[in-house]
Amino acid sequence: MDREESLTDTIKTVVYAVLIAVVIRSLWFEPFKIPSGSMYPTLYVGDYLFVSKYTYGYSKHSLPWSIPLFEGRIWADAPKRGDVVVFKYPRDNRTDFIKRVIGLPGDKIKIEEGRLYINGQKVKRRQIEDFVMRNDLGIAERYRQYVETLPNGVEHRILEISDHETQDDFVEVEVPQGSYFMMGDNRDRSDDSRMNVGFVPFENLIGRARFLFFSHNDEEAWYKPWTWPKKIRWSRLFNKIK
Repeated sequence: MDREESLTDTIKTVVYAVLIAVVIRSLWFEPFKIPSGSMYPTLYVGDYLFVSKYTYGYSKHSLPWSIPLFEGRIWADAPKRGDVVVFKYPRDNRTDFIKRVIGLPGDKIKIEEGRLYINGQKVKRRQIEDFVMRNDLGIAERYRQYVETLPNGVEHRILEISDHETQDDFVEVEVPQGSYFMMGDNRDRSDDSRMNVGFVPFENLIGRARFLFFSHNDEEAWYKPWTWPKKIRWSRLFNKIK
């Protein structure tokens, strides 16, 4: 084999590898990293997770760079209340957000003194042990932690600083057909459908968050290699996202 044939084979291998990666990422699973604390205590900053692309069918946002090969959604399957989903921010259709589905099309959603109401019914919650985490300044903050039970029986944990923060009162709205109402589990520290996100069109959904494949703590210094093993949150690896 001469040098030219070797180079050709190498190029073919790279092209095939890229095509396979694009297909897997577009049709089956895509990795994401959690950059902010809006989904504590479910998801931590520094968590890496896989999102299943096939769960809700496919839209242009399933493709790399949201290439507009088609409109709407094909092989569509609607999300369920309580699903943790990745979607494109409706204001720019580019930025990836991750939140929990709270309101389905036609639902009436209201927040009153920190309590969530769905279709006029107060959603049940029970308080458990406090949750402590450090803010951007490294200062430990204590949050009230609750287990919230949605009308379909899905249970998940949420955090509240108190029931009297800026986002703890939200006038009742009706979720439009073809859209969803999203909320972060860190209720007082989340930009979601109560604020700038607004209603999220079905077309903007990328997929459902399934499980963690890696997690590390950014507080440890990157320039100290001997601390790297301590950065890994071993207990969170391969955890299913609920």
